[in-house]
Amino acid sequence: MTDIVITEFMDDAAVAALKARYSVHHDPDLFGKPDELAQLVADVAALIVRNQTQVRGALLAGAKNLKVVGRLGVGLDNIDMEACSARGIQVFPATGANSLSVVEYVIGTAMTLLRGAYFANAAMLAGEFPKTKLIGREIADKRMGLVGFGAIARDAARHARALGMTVAAYDPYVPAGDAWQGIEKLELDALLSTSDVISIHLPLTPETRGLIGEAAFAKMKPDAILINAARGGIMDEAALVAALKGGRLGGAALDVFEQEPLRVDGAKIFAGTPNLILTPHIAGNTVESNGRVSGLVAERVMAALEGWA
Repeated sequence: MTDIVITEFMDDAAVAALKARYSVHHDPDLFGKPDELAQLVADVAALIVRNQTQVRGALLAGAKNLKVVGRLGVGLDNIDMEACSARGIQVFPATGANSLSVVEYVIGTAMTLLRGAYFANAAMLAGEFPKTKLIGREIADKRMGLVGFGAIARDAARHARALGMTVAAYDPYVPAGDAWQGIEKLELDALLSTSDVISIHLPLTPETRGLIGEAAFAKMKPDAILINAARGGIMDEAALVAALKGGRLGGAALDVFEQEPLRVDGAKIFAGTPNLILTPHIAGNTVESNGRVSGLVAERVMAALEGWA
C-alpha cells in the first residue's frame, strides 16, 4: 500500500529519502489527473503538494486516512486549513526555505525594469542602436515599498537597503516596535504614492483579494515599478494592463495570476502591454531553494508519520 503521494515536482534527493522508509508514488503531473489522484489518495497517510493541487472539497473528503500534508512552498490558499484542522490533519509548509529565491527575484526584476535596457532585442536585431532611448534608472536611492511585512518582505528589505534603497512597509497586522526593524511604517495610500518600487508580500484572503486595483494604481507614481510574486487575485490584472498601456505606471513583473496555470484565454489580457515581465509562478523555485524546500518538507512529513505510528 502507498504511504505517501507526491503530486508535483520535488527534489530527487528528498524523494529518495522518503522512498528509503516509505512506499511513495511520485508523479510531477499528478495534479492534472484528478481521477487518478482521487484514487491514489483514498488510503494514503501523507500527501505532498505544491500550489497547483487543491487539497479541499471532494479530494480531501475522499482521503479517509490522511494524516499529513506537506506543502512545497509557503502559501496555504490551495489547502482547506479549517477542514484539515477539524480532522486532525497536520499541514507542514516549507516556511523560510525559499525566501532567498523570492527576494532575488524581486530585486532582480526591479533592477531590470528600472534600467530598461534589457528590452532592446527586437530593435537590435532589426539593426537599430537605440542608445538614447534606453537610458534607465539606478536602484540606489529609490524607495522600496513593501505591501505586507512578513518574513520574505523583511529579507527583501535587508537586500534593498544593502543596495542603497530606503524602505517603507504597510502591514496592519504587525505591531509597532522592534518588529519593524527600523523600516518606516506607512498606511497603504502613503506607501503607494511615495514608493518607486512596490512589491506585494501578502497571502490571498477575502480581505486582500483585489486590494491592488484601479484606485491603488491611480495613487502610484507614473514611473513606479510593481512586482507581484505573492498571490494572484490580490491585484486586478485588467487595471494593471490599463495603467501600463496608459503610461500611468513605469513597469511591472507578475509571477502569479488570477488563473493558474495561465492558459491562452487568460493570457490574452496581457497582449501588447509594455514594460511587463510575466513568469510562471517561479520566483521561489531555484535549484537551491528546491533542495531546501523539498528536504525540509520530507523531514517534517517523515517525523509526523513516525509520530502517528
